[in-house]
Amino acid sequence: MTRMILKSTAVLSVLAIAGCSTGGPGDIGPTFGTATTTNLLTQAAYLEGGLLAQLSRSFRAAAPDMINFGFDSAQLDAEARAILDQQAAWIAANPRIRFRVYGHTDLVGSNSYNRQLGLRRARAAVNYLVARGAPRSRLEAVASFGETRPLVNTQNRERLNRRTVTEVIGIHRGNRVGDDLDGNIAVELYGQYVTGNLGAR
Repeated sequence: MTRMILKSTAVLSVLAIAGCSTGGPGDIGPTFGTATTTNLLTQAAYLEGGLLAQLSRSFRAAAPDMINFGFDSAQLDAEARAILDQQAAWIAANPRIRFRVYGHTDLVGSNSYNRQLGLRRARAAVNYLVARGAPRSRLEAVASFGETRPLVNTQNRERLNRRTVTEVIGIHRGNRVGDDLDGNIAVELYGQYVTGNLGAR
């Protein structure tokens, strides 16, 4: 990811230099500002990738991102509720971040049934997070992989495959990359910038 961003940055930098006006001092041609615009777009893309990676790491450090379910069930057990409580606390403490909850099943049953079951599991997790104070507007439960992405490749019942996974997917609409984010993420990103580890995985 970092290599791809650096390669994209190099290409955009060459394009920016090529787009600069060749006129004399004080000559503002039709390409004036192209280099600055390109630089800002490049920096924004780099920061967004680094920011989302950092937010994902911070989220996973604060709470497990996965819960599991009983066979053919979308009911949350005590262990799942305890994990969702941790997720809800982190989501509430980071009010500008958006999340998606993906529902999964094991390979027992038809694909169409399992897609619906996976979606029910995702919705159950989202409903619980909302009940614990996480804003519904920042949570999606629209994607269900059903049985198509097992952790354990078996046709038998497998609890590890019966799960939801909560992921950071972006910044809440109306906020730009670089906003303060209550200062916490900005401080972390600055520390990474100073040490040369911005966007490190």
